[in-house]
Amino acid sequence: MSSNAADLIRIARDEVGYHEGRSGGHWNNIQKFSPAVAGLEWSQGEAWCATFVSWCAEQSGNAGRFPVTASCAEGVAWFKERDRFTEYPVIGGQVFFGPGGGSHTGICIAYTSSTITTVEGNTNDGGSAEGDGVYLKTRERRSDWVYGYGIPDFAEGAVLADPEWKDRAGALYFGQEASAEDSPRGGAPSGGSAPAGDGGDGGDGGDGGDGYEPFPGAEFFHDGQNSDVVTRMGERLVAEGCSAYAEGPGPEWSDADRESFRNWQHKLGDSGADADGIPGPKQWAALAVPRG
Repeated sequence: MSSNAADLIRIARDEVGYHEGRSGGHWNNIQKFSPAVAGLEWSQGEAWCATFVSWCAEQSGNAGRFPVTASCAEGVAWFKERDRFTEYPVIGGQVFFGPGGGSHTGICIAYTSSTITTVEGNTNDGGSAEGDGVYLKTRERRSDWVYGYGIPDFAEGAVLADPEWKDRAGALYFGQEASAEDSPRGGAPSGGSAPAGDGGDGGDGGDGGDGYEPFPGAEFFHDGQNSDVVTRMGERLVAEGCSAYAEGPGPEWSDADRESFRNWQHKLGDSGADADGIPGPKQWAALAVPRG
């Protein structure tokens, strides 16, 4: 099985709570990551945030998709040389902080319209670029401290918020929010996005990989719509025990389709504006409507 962002994030999260050594009453940058990464043994005792990312990549089977370096600046250059750098969040992407991205780094594991969630080595409760361990952090997505993100060439595709990557192969666009659960697992997407979103401005996309119907956009679901996609969606809703149909389902979008999909949204745990009966991209992806 090929490795992907979910594997990387699992490895990184398992290290949250790990601390470097102490000597003379002070933290000393002595940790387990430098000796374990070939070529970075020399970095023992040095700042180790970038080394931690290299270690996570190797441990998760993603070696070669991240730079092997103890330098944040070299990491930025590595991704830029491959045209895989963006100002937008990337699930499993290497996030760089400070002027030119040279101050600190970590792994982005989730994002919303306003925040990013990261796993970072060599930081602390205050989010310092020189800390004592591995921490789970939440930071402002649009902060000047956030310089940008490297886009790993995951075998099964990358989930990201950069609109310029909407139609690129190996990319799945979620403009407003995403997490490791949105990472494709069965095969690389051919490039996916949708013209509308899941309630947030700008919108998120869905992919059509693995034989599933790509998200057609929220505006697709309107009175008068007649499509086999609606039938196949309804069949999946029936299979999931969410049916509100007196008969059918059929190809014409109806109130019964909307109520059935609302049942699915509730089953997913969504509520309020996220449970209006109109599919959003993550809800659609979770339903796994087969292609025609």
